[in-house]
Amino acid sequence: MQATWLRRFQRSNGDVIFMRAALVVIFAAFGYAKWFDYEAQGLVPLIGNSPLLSWMHQAFGIRGASYALGVAEWSFGLLLLAGFWSRRLGLLGAIGSTVTYLTTLTLIFSTPGAWEPSAGGFPAMAGATSFLIKDLVLLAGSLVLLKADLPAEQA
Repeated sequence: MQATWLRRFQRSNGDVIFMRAALVVIFAAFGYAKWFDYEAQGLVPLIGNSPLLSWMHQAFGIRGASYALGVAEWSFGLLLLAGFWSRRLGLLGAIGSTVTYLTTLTLIFSTPGAWEPSAGGFPAMAGATSFLIKDLVLLAGSLVLLKADLPAEQA
């Protein structure tokens, strides 16, 4: 009986389904937060010091930049959700998710105070680093979905 369960587990795509659902929830929750002032203000040091994102404050203002990120997160979440029915839309969501987490991981290097000096600096995390480092796992999950949603090889 255990061998049958194990074989079924190994052949299933439950891991991909769970990863897709988890990323949909994460994008929904974080996208929702972007519509509130506390989140917009919390993003100021992250966006303001980022060579990739600092233009957003100049272009949209503090709240507008937060709104734009929220729209992007909801869009990627919806595309990932659509991936349950359409691999093509899921692929677009996985690409957006991958770019999102590659971008947020760069914030570790551009945000001042990333490493705790009283503990000797790197690898002692400080400030937003302990929050951002989890994006490494989310990037890995995004790559799993990217691989799952790529068109099948033509023989």
